[in-house]
Amino acid sequence: MHNNLSTYKLENSATNDESDMPADASDEDVRSTPELGDAVDSADDVGDLAQEGQDEQGEDPAALIVAPIDELKNVLAAELSTDTTQYYLNQIGTRPLFASAEELHYATLAKQGNFEARQKMIEHNLRLVVSIAKHYINRGVALLDMIEEGNLGLMHAIDKFEPERGFRFSTYATWWIRQSIERAIMNQARTIRLPVHMVRELNQILRAKYHLESQRRDGRDAALEDIALLVDRPVDEVQDILTLSEHATSLDTPLDNDPQSSLMDMLPGDSDDAPDIRAEQHEMTILVRDWLSKLPDKQRIVIVRRFGLDNDDPATLETLADEMGITRERVRQIQQEALIKLKRSFASRGVGRDSVL
Repeated sequence: MHNNLSTYKLENSATNDESDMPADASDEDVRSTPELGDAVDSADDVGDLAQEGQDEQGEDPAALIVAPIDELKNVLAAELSTDTTQYYLNQIGTRPLFASAEELHYATLAKQGNFEARQKMIEHNLRLVVSIAKHYINRGVALLDMIEEGNLGLMHAIDKFEPERGFRFSTYATWWIRQSIERAIMNQARTIRLPVHMVRELNQILRAKYHLESQRRDGRDAALEDIALLVDRPVDEVQDILTLSEHATSLDTPLDNDPQSSLMDMLPGDSDDAPDIRAEQHEMTILVRDWLSKLPDKQRIVIVRRFGLDNDDPATLETLADEMGITRERVRQIQQEALIKLKRSFASRGVGRDSVL
């Protein structure tokens, strides 16, 4: 495990360097309301690309590009569901790979604006895009779409590449290809879009997970503790971030054991006639009624009228001030005093704010 850890972190370190390259009412009518719950809450205050450039298996980009296209077809067999995908892989498999001298020659010409040289650089590096895209299968974006995005990154890399610096093009282009694919996944893969920084953290942890699983021979998933050790983060934090990789499921999805039913059929109804809701409302009515009975007359009148507990519309401070012959500020003070008492009464019974709502 220690060897794997040191190797993984060494690869991560090298990757980080590379990724920097591109820049009152009757008893029956008394009831609680949402407004009352909010007021109680107020009274309480007054009264008291993850590490981009790192491949999942830590493979050398220069080695990826020489992978036989037949091997890629085997790896991507589950994705080869259309003639278009098969045809594309067959076509790019006919392109001979550049030797180092050829790569330098065409990259230099492309840098000088030679269109044909640029086209050759694109065509002879399409395998690299597929090799990288295969590591993002099952992330919510179709393979061909990821290849298309990766090709855009490849073309951008050609425009930015400086052959005179002595780096292999595949090493440089890998960063741009990954960036394009991961950005597409960020923007297209999820029903609920995650912030970019969270996607990067998720990608970092997923890469560590895949790295560990590639070392196992039993085919089992990597343990959370091992992943946490590899990325140097708490286990709870790793677990929380991994939950972000789960995809949204339609409520119309058929059940496995009953295809005629859906997830929607299994959800409890939100009707007020549901027995549990009626019981909860009855219990809350008793609590509010008991509390009101212990209030002085003025406080009881203000609370009932202000929050519509008598089944009437809530009265304004100004209306109550006129009716009671006092100022608006005094009405507000009476209301606040009563709500503080309500908060204390409910707290003594173990009833929280959510129950009031």
